[in-house]
Amino acid sequence: MKRVVVTGIGMINSLGLDKESSFKAICEGKTGVKRITSFDVSDFPVQIAAEITDFDPLTVLDGKEVKKADRFIQLGIKASNEAMADANLGDFDASKFGVSSAAGIGGLPNIEKNSVTLAEKGVKRISPFFIPSALVNMLGGMVSINHGLQGPNLSSVTACAAGTHAISQAAKCILVGQTKGMLVVGAEATICGVGVGGFAAMKALSTRNDDPAKASRPFDADRDGFIMGEGAGALVLEEYESAKARGARIYAELVGFGESGDAHHITSPSLEGPLSAMKQALSMAGDDIRVDYINAHGTSTPVNDKNETAALKQAFGANVPPVSSTKGQIGHCLGAAGAIEAVISIMAMRDGIMPPTINYTTPDADCDLDYVPNVARKADINVAMSNSFGFGGTNGVVIFKKL
Repeated sequence: MKRVVVTGIGMINSLGLDKESSFKAICEGKTGVKRITSFDVSDFPVQIAAEITDFDPLTVLDGKEVKKADRFIQLGIKASNEAMADANLGDFDASKFGVSSAAGIGGLPNIEKNSVTLAEKGVKRISPFFIPSALVNMLGGMVSINHGLQGPNLSSVTACAAGTHAISQAAKCILVGQTKGMLVVGAEATICGVGVGGFAAMKALSTRNDDPAKASRPFDADRDGFIMGEGAGALVLEEYESAKARGARIYAELVGFGESGDAHHITSPSLEGPLSAMKQALSMAGDDIRVDYINAHGTSTPVNDKNETAALKQAFGANVPPVSSTKGQIGHCLGAAGAIEAVISIMAMRDGIMPPTINYTTPDADCDLDYVPNVARKADINVAMSNSFGFGGTNGVVIFKKL
């Protein structure tokens, strides 16, 4: 089969509008978690999130197109543009270049808005752009139009594993020779009344409204839920020989991926599902691959962090490499998380630095690994793994190797 490499990356989140500024802030241990400003949260039990407050959609779309694109699409276009420019493709065969997009929920703010419009003003006031702007796959549709990508146009809608699944789905297209390249983009923007209210009703979110900066506490004994984030991550994947022939700058090779289902519970994870995905990825990578760093799913929920720690111990035995969760800095970006965290993992390899797990102050007996607590760590990272696990028991793992 073909080899798959990464030649371009892009990212936007609550700490930065581009990959360089946001990665720097992540490694400095800063956080984008703050009181929600996009709608009135005074009556909500959860009033904090990792919002992007300084993004202007007119920087990526003209005024007419902005109306057709929900916020998650706008953010995805921003990250995609950065990744495509970063790859510096020049002339390429558009028929052999596709897109693999991802979101967990898609245009939830538009669904909320138009539902209210229907109830209060009637059916004739529903926006004609409502459906196109809300569809998850319209992210890939608009991105493919922007860049003229005529290869496969795929979309993953697998909750918090979607971004990671979009990477593996894109890789499969290249591995079997269907395409020469794929643009992967995962995006999410669900910080709205229905989104925050829905997750709060599940008791999934932290309620530390009085201390937003310390609310997300992955692997800490006092963790009480995740923080909603928004953002997008994008990667340009190419067939290795093709990328090499054009003289591309290669960030990393995708050497392994795994996908599994828990078949257990709609929201509570099993040990076997995440473990299976990790084992698949490690097996595909090969016995000569030694993972140096793991970007964990690490949501800051009591069950996930304990379960992921146990799965890591079974996958790696006594030799679990350093692990960190960057969700304390940028929140949990749901369907975009896997794409964003893959970009973070690749940049960690590039710069030789492990991002920290911030707000780690009280050790948990059930979470006893090296979580790179609070301060980034310089390290020679040749292989990085990124985990993503979603509601419905859907799991995805990717492994990248520096070339």
